[in-house]
Amino acid sequence: MLALKTVAVWSAILVCAVANGALREAVLIPHLGKAAGLVLSGLLLSGLILVVAYAALPWLRARRRQLPGIGLAWLALTLGFELSFDLLRGTPWPAILESYTFKDGNIWPVVLLVTATAPYIAGRLRGTPQG
Repeated sequence: MLALKTVAVWSAILVCAVANGALREAVLIPHLGKAAGLVLSGLLLSGLILVVAYAALPWLRARRRQLPGIGLAWLALTLGFELSFDLLRGTPWPAILESYTFKDGNIWPVVLLVTATAPYIAGRLRGTPQG
């Protein structure tokens, strides 16, 4: 049951990420420029991921020792989704790999780190039992 809940919460994160991407492309980059838009978008998405993790923790009913695994599952789902999406769009490998660098304000690697650690951070903030 925890695995299904983990995927369900990640799906909520995915919805936030898609909305964030739409905001970035429609508002942030046109008004702030590429570098500032990417940084703000990355920070916003990181904050949203932490909020979703914090809000979902009681529903997940996971112990603190399970939280790193949930974070790694979210990371794997995110990477799998991103890679599949890019490959289906025909994005060349050099362009895919460039999105994992800190170039022109891109902080996607930070977002991935937050994704992987968000359940554990939220658990610490909520005082989730070790068990």
